Amino acid sequence: MKRTAKAHWAGNLKEGKGEITTQSGILNNTNYSFKTRFVGEETGTNPEELLAAAHAGCFTMAVSAALTEKGLNPSALDTEATVQMEGLSITSVHLHITGQVAGLSAAEFEAITKGAEQNCLISKVLSIPISSEAHLVS
Repeated sequence: MKRTAKAHWAGNLKEGKGEITTQSGILNNTNYSFKTRFVGEETGTNPEELLAAAHAGCFTMAVSAALTEKGLNPSALDTEATVQMEGLSITSVHLHITGQVAGLSAAEFEAITKGAEQNCLISKVLSIPISSEAHLVS
């Protein structure tokens, strides 16, 4: 299996503009620029936001897979991934998950999420600190 995305850029770093398109078409000529990445003055995405989205999705699916292996069916899993930048370096990712899973204790949910934190595919390719916190609701 291969997944692809394309990026186009025109102009200098600070005033130029680009578009990102994914193979699925869900992102289609989506705006990105210096301003969407570092200033926040216009609508569009940026690589760090896309990394956060990818990590949140991957981690949440890994938690679901671990729950499924235990014979559990989550009612809901919601994750927010926060990518931390310092200067021009991505320094860490923090994953915060809230789950509704019948028949599971908070400690069991925490253990499952810690495993997914280190073992989801996106976590495995990153060489930065990754942390998580889990909140189980009834």
